[in-house]
Amino acid sequence: MYHQIARNKRNSIIVVVLFIAVWLLAGFVIGEFGGGGVTAAVGGAIILGILGICAALYSYYLGSATVLSAAGAHEADRGQFTQLYNIVETLAIGDGLPPPKVYIIEDPSPNAFATGRDPKHAAVTVTTGLLQMMNREELEGVLSHELSHVKNFDVRLLLVVTTMIGMAGLLASVVWNGAFRFRTRDSRALLIILLVGAVFTLIAVIVGPLMQMALSRQRESLADASGVELTRNPAGLLSALKKIAANEQPMKNFNHAVAAMCIDNPKEHHGSFFNHLFDTHPPIEERIAALEKIANVQQT
Repeated sequence: MYHQIARNKRNSIIVVVLFIAVWLLAGFVIGEFGGGGVTAAVGGAIILGILGICAALYSYYLGSATVLSAAGAHEADRGQFTQLYNIVETLAIGDGLPPPKVYIIEDPSPNAFATGRDPKHAAVTVTTGLLQMMNREELEGVLSHELSHVKNFDVRLLLVVTTMIGMAGLLASVVWNGAFRFRTRDSRALLIILLVGAVFTLIAVIVGPLMQMALSRQRESLADASGVELTRNPAGLLSALKKIAANEQPMKNFNHAVAAMCIDNPKEHHGSFFNHLFDTHPPIEERIAALEKIANVQQT
């Protein structure tokens, strides 16, 4: 467990460095292709490098708030959601964690996710659909899974990747919208704009999702196992995943960036082989089968 935590902390730094390196390289290439020579290439690298550093700082300090806002989450009222708070706080104490903030999303789709830069600055979010569908035992299973992500520092790693992908996508959108409205006879200027848009699109659509896929799949299975270790009861999470597997409707504010954080991505239940190349979760049937094996071992 401690090895995994140390690895996740190290990987968070590696991811940030790689993102900044990609942005530096992109700036250099854009400046070079723009025809400005070495000076323009270095200038482009410096500009995009500074943007990359700003994106990294933003993702670390403000990424969690951005994700919660984008998902339509609001802090849960303790009086209205007493049981939810009791479960979260009991599990957190049992796992040696400071109790995270608790958020609610008003949405009928059953789902949950955790976010934050470390256990002291973490939040657990559930949908109203999940609360309505799950009994206490099942809810404990789901929340133990999410708290395992917090303890293992999965949340920091995915938060950095998710917010930086989101920022790359936003910048790509701004650049492409500007390119279509840009009026100039300077072909070099137009080429630079198109190159910037292409680079950020590549990061947001291909590079980023591939990194999410590589980082998320194994961690979901590990969080399942860690959650069961915390509750000593595989039946809760097992039953919860079976119910969640029957859901095919994603949350209203669902997007691929947030999907990596959720306990399940309904869009991954079906689809072609190509669509599954960017899956951020192992097939939910495999997760259920693994939990069934754990349950069978405990019963023997």
